[in-house]
Amino acid sequence: MDGIEVPKYFLCPISLQIMKDPVTATTGITYDRESIEQWLLTCKNTSCPVTQQPLPPESDLTPNHTLRRLIQSWCTENASLGVDRIPTPKPSLDKSHFFKLIKQLQQPGSNIKALQELDFLAAKNERNRKFMGETGVPKALLSFIVNCFEEISVQGLAEALRVLVFIRIPLAEAKIFLQEYNDQIIKSLIWVLGCEFKPQVMVKSHAVLALKTMIQAASSGLLERLEPPFFEMITGVLKQTTTVSQQGMNAALHALLIACPWGRNRLMMVESGAVSALIELELGSPEKRTTELILGILFHLCCCADGRAEFLSHKGGLAVVTKRIMKVSPTADDRAVFILSLISKFVATNSVLEEMVEVGTVTKLCMMLQVDSTAPYLKEKAMGILRSHTDEWRKFPCIDKTFHK
Repeated sequence: MDGIEVPKYFLCPISLQIMKDPVTATTGITYDRESIEQWLLTCKNTSCPVTQQPLPPESDLTPNHTLRRLIQSWCTENASLGVDRIPTPKPSLDKSHFFKLIKQLQQPGSNIKALQELDFLAAKNERNRKFMGETGVPKALLSFIVNCFEEISVQGLAEALRVLVFIRIPLAEAKIFLQEYNDQIIKSLIWVLGCEFKPQVMVKSHAVLALKTMIQAASSGLLERLEPPFFEMITGVLKQTTTVSQQGMNAALHALLIACPWGRNRLMMVESGAVSALIELELGSPEKRTTELILGILFHLCCCADGRAEFLSHKGGLAVVTKRIMKVSPTADDRAVFILSLISKFVATNSVLEEMVEVGTVTKLCMMLQVDSTAPYLKEKAMGILRSHTDEWRKFPCIDKTFHK
């Protein structure tokens, strides 16, 4: 199409491309349907891009058949110049179509076909995903996953999980589902993590993302009733980094962090080997958000004696936490210093204090006191650690010099 002058009124004011399905908004301006629907669905304060007049998200969009026929005629006339003809658009789907698919999803003979269509429609555009959320598709998919768990069938799971990630589970809907099904969906998603799939990474990543949403929506009573398999399976995900995406890994960490406030859960995490898995993951120098999540969980686990013991039994624990101070973010600094404070307060044996010197913990804490950007409360916490063991640390020549700087 190089060198061909396209009539300006054939171009969408948003995409600046030839319109395939021109529709006219209530302001009188014509846009390509996909572009204006995306605009209305994703912009918070919606207004007509051309006139700047208010344009509600549910605004009527009238098909401009005359303009579409003109565009199609022009494309046909210029076909020899490399212009592709614009096909006549199919009628837009409405909510009734998704209600129909939900019914099919509940019928064994047609559920896989319904899942495949939902998968296709979810990937197609934001409008379809919006309708899915409004018609109860997330709940129907969660029910499907629970049925798969109860029947020990993996058929259709990949599609169901992919659609859930596409459309996202509304938190309010997740809470209602948990009230109706109790912890069945959590058990079902944990079961999915233990199944074998192709492709493995995609399915398990989607399962962890769905699991994180359900844990976010869970009541305190449900979180208190979590069982060892939950922590064992998520710890397994942390140990096998190749089985999930980075997004999935962060979702797994987020789920653990939400469960941390309960002492019973912390003990099950420690018993599952979470402390070692977290340290090993951090030793791989992950991205900023991953580090913040890891240090947040380690802080909670170090609040219990068993967690502190596991932390110190790993040769890289103190070293990696020390190394992250002043290197990642204020959030990471906060968690790292509080971890060191717990170690300093409860398990400051001679060997631990010596290790803190060897890995640079004391030097790093002294540096924090000299940096203006360090939060006052963190400076106070660092000073408390240093003061509590000054006599022991002064025995080391290099540390004596550090204290006098």
